[in-house]
Amino acid sequence: MAEILVVEDDPEMGALVERGLRGEGHTVTLVTDGVAALVAARTQAFDAAAIDVMLPEMTGFEVCRRLREMGQDLPVVLVTARDAVDDRVFGLDSGADDYLTKPFAIAELNARLRAHLRRRAAGTPTVVEAGAVRLDTVAVRATVRGRDLPLSVKEFSLLRFLVQGVGTVRSRTEVLDEVWGSAEHFDPTIVDQYVSYVRKKLQAADADVAIRTVRGVGYALDVVAAP
Repeated sequence: MAEILVVEDDPEMGALVERGLRGEGHTVTLVTDGVAALVAARTQAFDAAAIDVMLPEMTGFEVCRRLREMGQDLPVVLVTARDAVDDRVFGLDSGADDYLTKPFAIAELNARLRAHLRRRAAGTPTVVEAGAVRLDTVAVRATVRGRDLPLSVKEFSLLRFLVQGVGTVRSRTEVLDEVWGSAEHFDPTIVDQYVSYVRKKLQAADADVAIRTVRGVGYALDVVAAP
């Protein structure tokens, strides 16, 4: 089973989540604020984290961002009562792998953590390439002909999935399952939004790849003639 970091300032909710995760056989470290979460992450190796967004002094968004800056690549599920699309996008751009809206069933949190841990255990190649685009999955760094391609964590994950299956059409459901961890709990239009973001950045970098829309199905990455 896994070592899970839980960051929750509400005592009742924290106890509920801790009990539910322990019931799955996980070892749980429960802290109540962002500073304590960062300290714990520096001194202990965790396999995944569930972080409340509305924390005192430092939001869950900031905790997630700082974890990524520290080089922590563990799956992070943000937990919050805020369910606006902008909030979800902001959370994912902060480096979160998933976003769970309160109220939720502990079984759902367990299921999402299992899915993320399973994918992490399967592993991904250290470097993937298509044309002049090179993605370092360890450093989470993208380059085009050696020049940095600035991408958010979710944009990087989306491009990585398309590069790994270059020429293969990926449905929105497949993208949601792979990049967002669930096709059930996210609006498929979020895929279209992120494809648009990545397309613009590839075009600005004069990349020799392009994301092709397959109407009614999904998207594929093609290597094209250099501009």
